[in-house]
Amino acid sequence: MALSGQSSVNELAPFRVEPMFVERVWGSHDLRPWYDRVAQAGPIGEVWLTGDECKVATGPHAGKTLAGLFAEVPAALLGAGAPAPQSPLLIKMIFAQQKLSVQVHPDDKLAQKYGQPRGKTECWYALAAEPGAEVAAGLKPGVTFDQIKAGIHDGTLEQSLDMLPVSAGDMIFVDAGTVHAIWPGSILLETQQNCDLTYRMYDYGRPRELHIEKSLEATRLKTRAGKVPAKKLADRTVLLDVEYFRIERIPVNGSRASETLGDGKSSPELSYLFAAAGQGRISGPGFEAIDLPARGIIAVPAASPAFAVEDRGGLDLIRIQTNWPGKSK
Repeated sequence: MALSGQSSVNELAPFRVEPMFVERVWGSHDLRPWYDRVAQAGPIGEVWLTGDECKVATGPHAGKTLAGLFAEVPAALLGAGAPAPQSPLLIKMIFAQQKLSVQVHPDDKLAQKYGQPRGKTECWYALAAEPGAEVAAGLKPGVTFDQIKAGIHDGTLEQSLDMLPVSAGDMIFVDAGTVHAIWPGSILLETQQNCDLTYRMYDYGRPRELHIEKSLEATRLKTRAGKVPAKKLADRTVLLDVEYFRIERIPVNGSRASETLGDGKSSPELSYLFAAAGQGRISGPGFEAIDLPARGIIAVPAASPAFAVEDRGGLDLIRIQTNWPGKSK
């Protein structure tokens, strides 16, 4: 039986996802001009664009959670080769007004040891940055576990962190096992494995749980973390291409057909279209046109019918594609 609103049993039309605004102690009370949102209670630190509890905003499945839709139609969403019928990526925006905790995320193996489905490798794309903005991504060369433990105990852990200056347009890769921290001064688009496991090492005296033993178990003294130079191709700029995800800036130049968005070499997979700036529209036969507002996101299922992306004014389009570990590139 064909799914409601689909032109065939094998197709699932693109759909916009409603953002979810998540309170964090280090967040902001006013997200304008990025979002027309002023906090009514605690500060908002994260805007989850593809969280499991985010709601489908358009099309026949409007009102369902992403988690529910992935459970209902995993093959149409994920395509062939998906290891699990679950949403693989969590994409969100970070609005830090204070320093986040110094933390580390487990890899898949360690997360599964503690009963979780996956670990957390992530990346940060700087949409904006103030002069002097910094993040910590890894440890300084030569730092030992004894130094880390001492730094946690006496509050000097920051001295062991490898600090990176951040400018708009920077892409920073943070693989699992990397000790890291986000400091205020930048607006980040974060793409990560769909996992919310965070082991806090040090939290500046805030009354939140620390996970010192697990964080030390997860920590790698040397990782691949750091800035990644963009790779300019004829029809796009590749910002990052690693296990779990590939992230690109796609010029639209008026209008662009969906068949030109992928690399044309691999089988169709789930992807997302995010408007870093400006506005767009997605339209195609068999489904109603979908507006893409600034900082909005549209999910493009692996079994999507053909469509066109239209620039409706200043569109800066970021495409985020699922990569499965071990897939040839």
